[in-house]
Amino acid sequence: MNIKLIKQNEKKIEEDIEIVLIKNLKKVDKKDKEVLKSIDFTKTSKKTFLLLASKKLYVHCRIFKGEELKVLLSNIIRELKQYKFKSIKIALVQENKELSIKDICEGLILGSYVYERYKTKKTNVKCNIFIDIKASKKELKRLELEFKNTRIITSSVNMVRDIVNTTAEDYTPETMSEDARKIAKENDLTCKIYGEDYLQENNMHTMLAVGRASRHESKLIHLHYKPKSKALGKVILVGKGLTYDSGGLSLKPTSGMINMKLDKGGGSAVLGVMNSLRELNYPYEVHGIIGAVENMIGGDAFKPGDVLYAKNKVSIEVRNTDAEGRLVLADCLCYAQDEIKDIDYIFDVATLTGACITALGTYSTGIMGHSDKLKNKMRKASFNSGELVAELPFNSYLKPIINSKIADISNSTGSAGGASILAALFLDRFIKEENKNKWLHLDIAGPSYAESPWGYNSYGATGAGVRLILEFINNLKK
Repeated sequence: MNIKLIKQNEKKIEEDIEIVLIKNLKKVDKKDKEVLKSIDFTKTSKKTFLLLASKKLYVHCRIFKGEELKVLLSNIIRELKQYKFKSIKIALVQENKELSIKDICEGLILGSYVYERYKTKKTNVKCNIFIDIKASKKELKRLELEFKNTRIITSSVNMVRDIVNTTAEDYTPETMSEDARKIAKENDLTCKIYGEDYLQENNMHTMLAVGRASRHESKLIHLHYKPKSKALGKVILVGKGLTYDSGGLSLKPTSGMINMKLDKGGGSAVLGVMNSLRELNYPYEVHGIIGAVENMIGGDAFKPGDVLYAKNKVSIEVRNTDAEGRLVLADCLCYAQDEIKDIDYIFDVATLTGACITALGTYSTGIMGHSDKLKNKMRKASFNSGELVAELPFNSYLKPIINSKIADISNSTGSAGGASILAALFLDRFIKEENKNKWLHLDIAGPSYAESPWGYNSYGATGAGVRLILEFINNLKK
């Protein structure tokens, strides 16, 4: 799908169809009004009516902004795709209300996404979408910038969707490393990739253990963005990049294993953010660190009952090899804080616990941390980006539950109660004291993958985390 702006000095576009949003029939052409009135269009549950004679798709719209508009437009573009129109137009001003270019672009671009890499027969629907901004009262440069930035972000979201949707056989830790190198080259970032020798030499034994039984070497990826001018602050992103998770010797059931390609969602989201920063010209220094690992079974697999030592020398009793993501993140968080000084914010992003889906449903990211101020900033980013978040609170009674009788802590308690919070409290043991109030844990297990379409997400990966984090960083300068 190709999306463009129609400006004042450009020729009239001969579109196949125009999307017209209406709340009532007052502004509709007389001839079309009679047809719409005859079917009682605005008073029925029907949302759309296609009038080919007028080359218009009328859409009953209650709210002309925000998530409601995005979801409505995503449903419209899916409907129009079946007709295979070559060009579609939508005016920025509808019923004297000026819409947001961001809302229009996100609804249309994210809603039109399909993943067809493994399909023999592709849909191959090529379509030009034109946003007519001629009646806009806003400054042209402002509109063009909003359009450009939204396209950058949605492009990265769809890139992440592609990565997460790719099967584990085709997407390994090495593949993730190659993507990181490509992103670095295209965006003038610094990129460092470390293999298992580095992990061994630097006492990153928990990450090393998780990938030990895989035929694919584990990779520690470090991307670094520096703005052209002096950075206003420093943000660290740490992503769980489990390219596949069998559960290890604590083997998952078949039903729980089928879509475990999604376990790289956190690391992929970090790639998506890093892919956007240069073009968005954000004035903050950002580090993206990803533990790219495959958790498999075999004679060399780590075992329940093992005691591992993380980079910060904390000993961990392994009670469940399927609680592997927190082991990878533990070493990555230690690495980040050892290598990078003067941190302003540090976030880890991970498809960490199924318990988060039980607690919040499939649509919300769970946020956990010590600082209410920081959580409030993330909530603001949630509202502006459209990605839902909800807090799961820490408390002093939960903290001792992760203690081990034979080591410092356990990687699993065996209890379903508070499991998402306990996983975050486990990670908290690897956050240095001076960074406690700068850290948030983002559990994207629910919204990262859609088992059935919802909102502007089709089946499969959603790209969760990209818009949320970019919005958070963008808000820092306000």
